[in-house]
Amino acid sequence: MKFVLPLLLGYLLDLCIGDPKTWPHPVQYFGRLIQKGTQLLNKGKHRLLKGAFLALFLCAATYCFFWYAQHLLARWPVAEYCFATLFVFFGLANKSLLQEGERVFKALDKEGLEAGRKQLSNIVGRDTRVLSSQQVRIAVLESMSENLSDGVVAPLIFYAFLGVPGMMLYKMINTLDSMIGYRNETYYLFGRVAARLDDIANFIPARITAFLMIMLYGSSRAGHFVLKYGSAHASPNSGYPEAALAGILDCRFGGANVYQGRLVVKPYIGENDRMVNDRDFKKVKWINHSVTFVVVIMIASVGAYFIWLGI
Repeated sequence: MKFVLPLLLGYLLDLCIGDPKTWPHPVQYFGRLIQKGTQLLNKGKHRLLKGAFLALFLCAATYCFFWYAQHLLARWPVAEYCFATLFVFFGLANKSLLQEGERVFKALDKEGLEAGRKQLSNIVGRDTRVLSSQQVRIAVLESMSENLSDGVVAPLIFYAFLGVPGMMLYKMINTLDSMIGYRNETYYLFGRVAARLDDIANFIPARITAFLMIMLYGSSRAGHFVLKYGSAHASPNSGYPEAALAGILDCRFGGANVYQGRLVVKPYIGENDRMVNDRDFKKVKWINHSVTFVVVIMIASVGAYFIWLGI
């Protein structure tokens, strides 16, 4: 039950309250460590080796820290349960993700394009200053599909195999990629290992996410899009959930955007270049909640089965 109960309670906490902005969050501290390490190491020669050292050291340190903390708390079961529940809650990002996406749609509808662009800049890395209202909405939907994989499904899969230490290890990998995994002059060498770690960590979760989206929505077009467009994306993983969502909504993702001052032309995913609207976002909310619920229940059921077997 040390495995199953924190999973269920952490999921319910995320479902109910999301990530309160006034609460300290482990990702904030991960970000500070990465920033400090980058300032110290991302200069001079051997940046590839320095970046590899930083990424591997922080990943190993994160796993060991949480493993040791949980080991110390094992003598106090209530404290251990609370610790595990809290960090499962921190490891999930579905509620807050959907809230941020909803804020963008509401800002567009009630306050206009400029407000929508500004709100969007909180959740995407692209330059939002010149986006049209259609591009803003498309950016939200792309982010919802991609983050369903790396903000929900991937952390849960790491929890299934490695518990809370594994979940936090994944969050460190993902944070490293989001901060230094860019293909620009500053991070091209220094962040290369961090980016590859993220690719490896998300390889299976991205495909599981796409499969569950297809199965739960019952969309044959989504399955066709995943086979046709999943591998067309520059990222080895992002294209799969994006293609599944494009198929479900019958819309088109991709195109040219500016990231970190660099023009990036993504291949189109989907065929119908139609205007997306609030009804599409409601479908996305249903999909995200459904996938999250199914993954949690599947993992909890397997854990309960092993408990019943006495393993």
